[in-house]
Amino acid sequence: MTDLTSMEILFLALGALGLGMVLLLKGGEWTIDSAIYIARHFGISPLIIGFTIVAFGTSAPELLVSINANLAGSPGIAIGNVIGSNIANILLVIGATAVFATLVVIPREILRDLIMMMLATILMMGLMITGDINRTGGGIMIAALLGFIFWQYKMASEDDIDPEEYNGRSFNSIFGALGVMLGGLIGIGLGAEFLVRGAKVTAAGIGVPEDVIGLSVIALGTSLPELSTCIIAAMRKQTDIIIGNILGSNVFNILMIIGATALIKPIEKTAIAPQVISLDIWVMFGTAALFALILLLYRKVNKPIGIFFLAGYVLYIAWIYGLYLAKDVVTL
Repeated sequence: MTDLTSMEILFLALGALGLGMVLLLKGGEWTIDSAIYIARHFGISPLIIGFTIVAFGTSAPELLVSINANLAGSPGIAIGNVIGSNIANILLVIGATAVFATLVVIPREILRDLIMMMLATILMMGLMITGDINRTGGGIMIAALLGFIFWQYKMASEDDIDPEEYNGRSFNSIFGALGVMLGGLIGIGLGAEFLVRGAKVTAAGIGVPEDVIGLSVIALGTSLPELSTCIIAAMRKQTDIIIGNILGSNVFNILMIIGATALIKPIEKTAIAPQVISLDIWVMFGTAALFALILLLYRKVNKPIGIFFLAGYVLYIAWIYGLYLAKDVVTL
């Protein structure tokens, strides 16, 4: 049997990355569509569907990628995935969406989500700075998420969500929907496995730290469902649900993903690159704070702001890779 060369292994790893992204994208789409159909079939409120099933479905790729990465001994990928996804959701997804349509908001309607996004961000930062994210911290995050969902349910009215906004694909029967959901979950699971394995091999092959891969390549891959969904919604002039979905996604990314990951296996601070704590979590916080201020004070995200966000995302990615290259040069 002929041994594979380093270049061939790298190409296979990149292929695994691509396949993982495709499976995550399609698996997430199938899971959400079937879950919405099943929930509506049994008469579950559209409010509950929006705050739980849809939010969970769009965060499922990040969840499985982070859990798999941490169990595989790569907590840097898990943390980088969440931080990078939250940054990408605002700078890349909102930025790209605003290029197609101006996103107008009524501050009082999104105030709860804005507050929760900032509190979740601060909680994650505090846990990372002070030490490991242990099972107690994970439990606090999950409890906070459940409290947030209950709060939303009690405070919001049925008029907050239009049932038609959540009409997904049609199914011939409940069994067909269950089959598609099963296929979607399998696709997400396989996609997460391919993505993590491909990322680890790629990082080792080109010498880039796993944290950087998690912050960039994997974060981008797991943000593809939000990106495609928001751009399509903007092109169809359904801009009123986009910002709320992104805020909810960022909350779920932190509380559900980091919380569940830490509950299964504590995330040790010593296994995370110092740059993530000294730089990347602050970029995540600054991005969230800037976004909140724009929404509260300016009340819209137009094309100039969208272009500014996109430029900021490109600069951030260039920055983290530039820092890696600079360290590499110093090492040499």
